Amino acid sequence: MQTGNKGRIWRWLPSLVVPTSLVLLAASYLTWSPSRAADEKSKDKSKDATPTSYDQVAPVLLGQGTFQDVMAKDKADKPTVMARQKKLLEERYDLSPRVDKTVTMTRGKPIPVGPAALLPKGMTWETLAQMSPDEVREKGLFPMGYLPLPHPKQLVGGMVFTQAQIKQLPRLQRFDVDFDLPDHFLPEFPPAMFLTTRKDLGDVSQGKLITVENFQQIFAGILNSKDLEGMRLLVAQFPQQQFNATADRKAEQPLGMQGVACFDCHVNGHTSGATHLVGDIRPQSHRRRIDTTSLRGVNIQRLFGSQRALKSVEDFTEFEQRAAYFDGDILSAAAKGINPLERGSQVHFMAEVQELLDFPPAPGLGVDGLLDPKKFGPDTLEMQGQKLFFGKAQCSTCHPAPFYTDNLMNDLKVERFYKTQTHNDMVATVQGPIKTFTLRGIKESPPYLHDGRLPTLEDTVEFFSLVLELKLDAHDKKALVAFMRQL
Repeated sequence: MQTGNKGRIWRWLPSLVVPTSLVLLAASYLTWSPSRAADEKSKDKSKDATPTSYDQVAPVLLGQGTFQDVMAKDKADKPTVMARQKKLLEERYDLSPRVDKTVTMTRGKPIPVGPAALLPKGMTWETLAQMSPDEVREKGLFPMGYLPLPHPKQLVGGMVFTQAQIKQLPRLQRFDVDFDLPDHFLPEFPPAMFLTTRKDLGDVSQGKLITVENFQQIFAGILNSKDLEGMRLLVAQFPQQQFNATADRKAEQPLGMQGVACFDCHVNGHTSGATHLVGDIRPQSHRRRIDTTSLRGVNIQRLFGSQRALKSVEDFTEFEQRAAYFDGDILSAAAKGINPLERGSQVHFMAEVQELLDFPPAPGLGVDGLLDPKKFGPDTLEMQGQKLFFGKAQCSTCHPAPFYTDNLMNDLKVERFYKTQTHNDMVATVQGPIKTFTLRGIKESPPYLHDGRLPTLEDTVEFFSLVLELKLDAHDKKALVAFMRQL
């Protein structure tokens, strides 16, 4: 009998190895003290220059100071932090509000017009296009606005919400940093919502910001009870790295339900333009800024996450809740109150609602996703742009009709045009492959590229013309923008 018991013990003991190691590791860091750190540092100074995966473990959790101390310092530092980021943006872009009031998003906001990126002194787009990538790199002539864009507070990171959003949801205000891009470069707020199952209703949001307080009223008679529960979970607040009930947070008040909802970033199933840092990359200086992507049309997508290539929206939903909300830091996640969701019901219900989110109407497109020739003659700027899109400009290589994505990851190798360099604590280096995002409804989703470095559609065309060495002329670029406004 004793042998049998030992056998049973050894059979289940390996299952305790991982959780036990995490507990020990968490205990190690949560009992850290400045004196202990000094002792360890004196033992091996050679390790100082080597970043570890735990360099950004939260100072309050580690006993380096009280919440009040950290908040006071952050508030004092905030003007300097924002002034530095503003200076970087002014060096890279023309931030003046240029919009086209004849072309609007669904609820009427004019779209921004560019290019906003500033060229090096004495340069023109035409002159730059004649140079090889090597020449551009060696002479340092790549437009600064087309370099990777730093987070407004790179060394801390975390979700930063727009001021338009904070006006309606004050709980999303951070005391250490504000959003950096001007409002005219952002999607309209709140955005419209469209459902694949009720196209006849058009915008089902009623012009409101969908929250836990009003979702039942808005979707009564539109969603079934299962999807209503999925919607409830999408608008429910969960703890997150900067927004939680512990002393280690960047929101001033802990509140009873402090946290972030999926639909705080993906507002109404779309986006507000809120920014974050991807959770997978270390050290902190190499982490990419990520512009919140729209969930519209997620039903046709096969990869999720900018570089993770998760294979289902269920995987993405669960991963965000378990790790990305906490910057991929499982230690502070455990301390701050991670709330794991049950895969078979909760995650599934949330995913099902996301699969219902539709693109905005595109009345200029036919059933094949191409321009309707009955509405656009062969000589119109839009039709010329479509010809370029599927021809000389090579856009359709990665963005084929009808949904304008190849559902793959592609590497533009933009680093051909610039040397590795550091700006506002972020290292601009090799970026690697990035998911191909759909272009349907693209005019409603500024800014562009995965990190929001391209403020307008005009910037997008200039960027790809340069990076793909297309040598498009001014008319070609104008035509491509006119076509993409119809998608």
